[in-house]
Amino acid sequence: MAAYKKAIATTVEYFYIQYIHLKYTSMKILTTAFCLLLFFASRAQTDSTPTLKAILLEQLKSTHSTEEWFVPVNIAVEGLTAEQANWSDKSENHSIAQLLTHLNFWNKQSLDKFKGLKPDAFSGNNKETFTKVTAASWAAAIKEYDDIMTEWETLINTSDDAKLKQWYSTIAHIGAHNAYHTGQIIYIRKMKGWWNADKGVK
Repeated sequence: MAAYKKAIATTVEYFYIQYIHLKYTSMKILTTAFCLLLFFASRAQTDSTPTLKAILLEQLKSTHSTEEWFVPVNIAVEGLTAEQANWSDKSENHSIAQLLTHLNFWNKQSLDKFKGLKPDAFSGNNKETFTKVTAASWAAAIKEYDDIMTEWETLINTSDDAKLKQWYSTIAHIGAHNAYHTGQIIYIRKMKGWWNADKGVK
């Protein structure tokens, strides 16, 4: 009888130990799973943070071809004749053509430097970057702006973070410079009655 009771006690003790072990193991598994969940959640939040590349691309595209908060250049100059583009009020104010050729000059200067090329010669006189156009050169100027900005966007998209960190200030200023002169282009068009409000800036 004593042996029987001892066997029962041993069996109960065994199952109790197994129960405690299982409970401990389950808690350990739950704790590990919870920690992993927190880890991946924090990674997801980090991964959703915009990168420098994404921010720079957004800035340039908004002054090139993507309409967001304001009208981009390609829409701002759309449908203008060379005669309209050359109009000025005969003061020191620039014409639309002069504004676009000025943007082309400086955007290409920076682009060539970014590519490690020697930029076009510059006399130091900024007034020389504002030029008039003919019917043929006006169409070419519009295409040149599009080509330059498209190449900028392609290069930024394929550049590593190290290079972008060296160039981010220049690239950000290119976007701001484009936006500044786009506002002047729209102002001239609205003043002359050459602007369709359906395109924006009502």
